[in-house]
Amino acid sequence: MILAAGRGERMRPLTDRTPKPLLEVHGKPLMQWPLEALAAGGFTDVVVNTAWLGEQIEARFGARHGGSTLHYSHEGRDFGGALETAGGIVRALPALGEVFWVVAGDVFAPDFEFTQAAVDRFLAGGLLAHLWLVPNPAHNPKGDFGLDPAGRATLQDHAGIRHTFSTIGLYRAALFAPPLCGIATGNPGGIKAPLAPLLRAAMEKAQVSAELYLGPWTDVGTAERLTALNAG
Repeated sequence: MILAAGRGERMRPLTDRTPKPLLEVHGKPLMQWPLEALAAGGFTDVVVNTAWLGEQIEARFGARHGGSTLHYSHEGRDFGGALETAGGIVRALPALGEVFWVVAGDVFAPDFEFTQAAVDRFLAGGLLAHLWLVPNPAHNPKGDFGLDPAGRATLQDHAGIRHTFSTIGLYRAALFAPPLCGIATGNPGGIKAPLAPLLRAAMEKAQVSAELYLGPWTDVGTAERLTALNAG
């Protein structure tokens, strides 16, 4: 699943007429980078959620792109706006498998590899989520989660260090079901819900693993970061 429903407030006026996932980095729409990386790993059945100017995203990529089949979850059309990350994932659950990737469509990680081996390790571990963490960028100096020596994501620092969540993760559908999540599958009521509380609850039960990714990574959240990427 590629998350593409955000408004991109911090990138206005660029996003007033163009959804953030369609802003270009090195000649490609931002969303095209993770889409191509997923396809390179053999993951060609992709759900894309949309809200702000979502019709432009579907018009740009269509139902098939570069060998991938795209399914759209139009939160803006169905509910008048984005459902936040967890709400959007639950809305898309009927189109997702029991285990699935999620990545934000506005994160630039050109060297990240989506592999079947990672999926197999996750399946064998039996946990609810596996996250890729990155060194803290300047705009998030305190980080999001700790990483213990056993490879579990934690709410506490380890060795005084917290890392930033890259937005890239593997999930089991069970994370988005009771007892951790009370939203009905398919989110028929269009309930807005963030992902972080679910991850924190799962971490408290030691149900989230993680690893550190050291390749190039940028959260393209401002016009300045976009300009810097294209100048590099």
